[in-house]
Amino acid sequence: MRIHSGSGKSDVRSVLFEPGRLAEPDRLVLIDQRALPFEFRFVECTSAGQVAAAIRNMTVRGAPAIGVAGAYGFVLGLKGLKGGGKRELTARADKIFTLLVDARPTAVNLKNAVSRVMRACMHSRHAEEGRMAALTVAKRIDEENSVACRMIGINGARLVKKGARMLTICNTGPLACVEYGTAFAVIGEAKRQGKLELAYACETRPRGQGSLTAWEMQREGIPHRVIVDGAAGDLMRRGLVDVVVVGADRIARNGDFANKIGTYQLAVLAHENNVPFYVAAPMSTFDHGLKSGTHIPVEERDEREVLEFRGARLYPAGTRALNRAFDVTPAHYVKGFITEVGIVRK
Repeated sequence: MRIHSGSGKSDVRSVLFEPGRLAEPDRLVLIDQRALPFEFRFVECTSAGQVAAAIRNMTVRGAPAIGVAGAYGFVLGLKGLKGGGKRELTARADKIFTLLVDARPTAVNLKNAVSRVMRACMHSRHAEEGRMAALTVAKRIDEENSVACRMIGINGARLVKKGARMLTICNTGPLACVEYGTAFAVIGEAKRQGKLELAYACETRPRGQGSLTAWEMQREGIPHRVIVDGAAGDLMRRGLVDVVVVGADRIARNGDFANKIGTYQLAVLAHENNVPFYVAAPMSTFDHGLKSGTHIPVEERDEREVLEFRGARLYPAGTRALNRAFDVTPAHYVKGFITEVGIVRK
């Protein structure tokens, strides 16, 4: 499942690498998620710096998607080194690695993907060989991600009963994952199997990623309702939610995980109301180097994302905001992790 552009063009991917032809450079083509759902447009990147900026400003977002984008961004960063030796290659690679990984610190997929292409690059003898090795691994990461997301949908749908009303937060579809999605893939597969009655998409303040989820659900014909973030508990208490499925940006060794701000309260509410709570994520989101969620770095973003909407101020002048982009949910709230290899339980 890719993204239906609605423009008469064939379905597209949120992240697409296009090799250069003749004098044209290689480029990474991204759907500009900042413009959706009002405008469908693309951003082209030809350097690692441009890719890092696109990740930072959320032109491209979603843990799997920024992992794939980061891998290709590393390849773009090696351009101009065709005649360089191992020393020049190492110096450039170190610089690119830091530039990309620092763009967004919470999602481990970014660091994992960039680390993989860098390792392949460092096993090379000279710059051009390193660039080709990095490109080969970046393409492999891209392909593995698509296969993983497809299997997440299939595995997760097995947990869904007919007539299910499913609730999710943020955006975890093809926009966030290049193809298929994670939690979104579970919902989409449940719909295709005739099991889904209705999907609830949390608005997800302050960036409003629920609008992206609604945009994708419209294109997939998924019956849905958008709800304000504070309405989830009321729906659960009234027995209107059968299962909660969310994505993840990083999962610690003990099962604690980071996801979009507001996920923790959904987990607590689901537990209080006896609603099963699942996390859908590829194995690349697991960080076995972190013992628990207390060690997950949580990104804090510009307070203007809270205080303004599309440039219009929502609060009195002088008001300050705290804008933590993610929260960490303890493992004991999770019924299971839906992955490409099956359901991982506590």
